Amino acid sequence: MTTLRRFLSPLLILALVLGSLPVVAAPQAGSGELIGTQAALEAERSHDARERIHEVLARDDVREQLSVQGVDPAEVEARVAALSDAEARQMADRLDEMPAGASVVGALFAVFVILLVTDILGLTNVFPFTR
Repeated sequence: MTTLRRFLSPLLILALVLGSLPVVAAPQAGSGELIGTQAALEAERSHDARERIHEVLARDDVREQLSVQGVDPAEVEARVAALSDAEARQMADRLDEMPAGASVVGALFAVFVILLVTDILGLTNVFPFTR
């Protein structure tokens, strides 16, 4: 047992020391500097934004509407790929903010409220139930 321990102890120590040393990779052709945390987060956000856009474009109802409008899905994919990171993030944010049909319902409600208020104030005569 002691012979085995004497043989394995130096091997184990050597393996732990070599395993704890930093791995030196070949330098990349792009640049020799480290990537900062902010740059890594920005890259991840832009990747997530592009995934979100592709997710929406992959839906059947979206593809159907694109074909009804006469837009080729391959052209849409090419344009999404050509977006800058900032444009992709902005587009993904706008996709989340404006679900389908929400702007139409909001606009109709705003027109109704404006007409109702002006009718109550006596400026218009649209709704007969306000008199």
